Amino acid sequence: MASMSDTSFKTIEQKLVKQVAVILAVGTRQVSPNVPLHTIGVDSLSFVELLVFIEKEYEIKLMESGMTRDDFKDIRSLAKCISKALE
Repeated sequence: MASMSDTSFKTIEQKLVKQVAVILAVGTRQVSPNVPLHTIGVDSLSFVELLVFIEKEYEIKLMESGMTRDDFKDIRSLAKCISKALE
């Protein structure tokens, strides 16, 4: 679970980059926060793994969060949305 100090936009973005790298079994340098998720190799299964991580890490119920498809465009968009949800 994230503490308040871990909820800044930049910290969230860094955690998401690390997690996507783990899920895809690649180095973090291969995961750019502003590149569409599907372009860096996120498929439906790895996307679900990412969603589970977000729900556990930030205690956000994604189905109830009002997030849209655009919020999942790339890691940067996702980090902004999570940051707003935690305010």
